[in-house]
Amino acid sequence: MNIRTVRFDHPDAVKLNDQVQAEYHVRYGDGGDATTLEPTDFEPPNGIYLIAYDANDAPVATGGWRSQDANGEGNEDGDAELKRMYVIDQARGLGLARRMLAALEENARAAGRTRMVLETGTKQPEAIALYTSSGYEPCVKFGYYRFHDDSRCFAKVL
Repeated sequence: MNIRTVRFDHPDAVKLNDQVQAEYHVRYGDGGDATTLEPTDFEPPNGIYLIAYDANDAPVATGGWRSQDANGEGNEDGDAELKRMYVIDQARGLGLARRMLAALEENARAAGRTRMVLETGTKQPEAIALYTSSGYEPCVKFGYYRFHDDSRCFAKVL
């Protein structure tokens, strides 16, 4: 797997984002994640967006983090918010999500962030299993979906 830093508006990022949004719609029936994201959210040193490419140079996994500080929506100073973790169907079960997560955590730590936070949902049990097995623990809900019953938020000290 070759992990590359790209902009959130890179054509491969847009393609994978469309796929993950379609999957969210299937799981939740709500049109996808309505959290507002901008390409500038992921510009170093305040974030990063990564895509993993396979041996044929096809994009197979994605993820990013963006800086968050205390904001009245449940975030704390020093947070790195994980966004758009996704592995295409054909590449699932190969450990790509775990490798992507480790790369994102390492980058956020190097950027001086002190805690990685994420929001997922009850209809994504494989995501919850990945995060809890990687040391994430439930935390105070934050962000756009903090008042939704299906929302689950997790954090890990970096």
